[in-house]
Amino acid sequence: MIYKRSETAPIKKVIPSILAISIFMEMLDATILNTALPSIAKDLGESPLNMQNAIVSYVLTLAIVMPLNGFLSDKFGTKRVFITALSLFGLGSLFCALSQNLLQLVLSRVLQGIGGSLMNPVGRLILIKSYKKDEFLRAFNYAVTPALIGPILGPLVGGYLVQYLSWHWIFIINIPVALFCIFLSLRHMPNYKDAEDTFDFKGFLIFAAASLLFSISLELLGHPKNLTPVLTIITAGMVMLYLYFRYAKKRKHALYPISLFSIRTFRIGIIGNLITRIGIGSIPLLLPLLIQVGFGQSAVISGWIIAPMAITAMLGKSSSIRLLNKFSYRNTLRLNTALIGIFIIALSIPGIHTSIYWFVPLIAILGFFNSIQFTAMNSITISDLRNYQTSAGNSLLSVNQQLAVGFGIALGSVVLRVFQRNLGEQEIHLAFRYTFIAIGAFTILAGLVFRRLHSSDGENLRSKKVINKTSEH
Repeated sequence: MIYKRSETAPIKKVIPSILAISIFMEMLDATILNTALPSIAKDLGESPLNMQNAIVSYVLTLAIVMPLNGFLSDKFGTKRVFITALSLFGLGSLFCALSQNLLQLVLSRVLQGIGGSLMNPVGRLILIKSYKKDEFLRAFNYAVTPALIGPILGPLVGGYLVQYLSWHWIFIINIPVALFCIFLSLRHMPNYKDAEDTFDFKGFLIFAAASLLFSISLELLGHPKNLTPVLTIITAGMVMLYLYFRYAKKRKHALYPISLFSIRTFRIGIIGNLITRIGIGSIPLLLPLLIQVGFGQSAVISGWIIAPMAITAMLGKSSSIRLLNKFSYRNTLRLNTALIGIFIIALSIPGIHTSIYWFVPLIAILGFFNSIQFTAMNSITISDLRNYQTSAGNSLLSVNQQLAVGFGIALGSVVLRVFQRNLGEQEIHLAFRYTFIAIGAFTILAGLVFRRLHSSDGENLRSKKVINKTSEH
C-alpha cells in the first residue's frame, strides 16, 4: 500500500518513535564495540591491535552502500526497505555473537553495515514524507535525540556487559530491539514509493571500487612485509578515482556530479572534513585500547573514562552556533582544528605510573571541540549548494564522513603497530604515546585546509535551524 501525507494522528506519533529506537540501537552498537575489543580479541585468539577490522568493515560498508538508499526506497517502497534493513542489522548482530574467529566477525559486521546504511536514511525519508514542513522539525528532533544518548551509554553498557556477562551480549541485545522495531514497522510504517529515477549504477560501482581499494591498502600498510602489493592497490584506487572523474564529467546525472567541486566552500569542506576526521576518527579506537591494554584497566573503567566525551559533545553543539556567528567559519575552523590536534597530543602526556583519571578532563575537552568542529565543517560544506545540488552534495558529505572514520581507524592502527614493532611488546604504552603525538600533529596540519575559506563564508547560515539540521554528526 502506498500512503499519502494525510496519515492519521496515531500512526504519525508512532513513526518518530520507531526511528528513535532504531537510531538508538545503531548508535549504541557503534560505540559499544570499542570498549569490548580487547575482550573479543582475547576470546578469538587475536591481538587487540589487530581488531580494528571489526570496526572498519562496518563503517566502510555504510559508506559504500549508503548511496543506494534513495533508489531502493523509490523502487521497492520505504516500508519494505526499512524492515529489510532492520532484519539485516538484527541478523548481522546474531552472526556477530556466534562468530568463532575474526574473519567471521568482520563478515558479520559487513552484514550489519548493509542494514545500518539503509535503516536511518530511509527512516528520515519516511519522516520527510509523513510530516508537513511545520511539523517536521519537532518530529525529527525527537527521533534523533537517541543519537546524542547512544554514545554516552555505549562505552558504559559495553564495559558492564563484557565484565559481568560476555562480549557476545553487546550484539545479542540488538536482536530483541530489532524484532520490536520490525513488529511496529509492520503495523505502522507507511510504504512510500516515487517514480523511479535512473540510478547511476556504473558510477556507483566505480566509486565504491575506489573506496574499497584505498581501504584495503591502508590495512595492508599495517603488515608491511612487502610494499609492492600495497603500492599496487593504492595505484589501482587512484586509477578508479580518475576513471570516475572522466566518467562523471561526461554524464549529466552522475552519482556525484563533478560540478559540485566547482563550488569553493563545498570543495574546501569536503577535503577538510576528510582529512580532519581521519585524525579524529582514530581516537575512539585508540583510547579504549590504551586504557585496557596499555594501563591494564577493566572494560568498565574504560567506559566510565570515555563517556564524558559524549556529554561535552552535547554542550559543544549548543555553543557552536554562538561561536560561529561571532568569529566566522574561517577563524573558528582554523583555531578549533589546532586545538583538537593539541589535545590529541596531550593524550600522550600521562605516563604508565600516572593516574588513569588524568584522561577524563582531556577527553571531556576533546569531545567539546570535536562537536564544534563537526557542526562547522558540515554546515559550511553545503552552505552554497543550490537546490538541485543539495541531494547529491549531502549524500557525498555523508559518505565522505564514513570513509574518513574508516580511514582514520585504519591509519591509527597502522601508526600504532609501526611504533609497537620498533619499540617492542614491553613498551606498548610508549607506542600509544607516540601514536597520539603523530595523529595530533597530522590533525593540526589538516587545519591548513581551512585557510582557503574567506572571512565572509557562511554568512548565509545565520539561522540556528540551518546549522542544527546539518550538524547531527
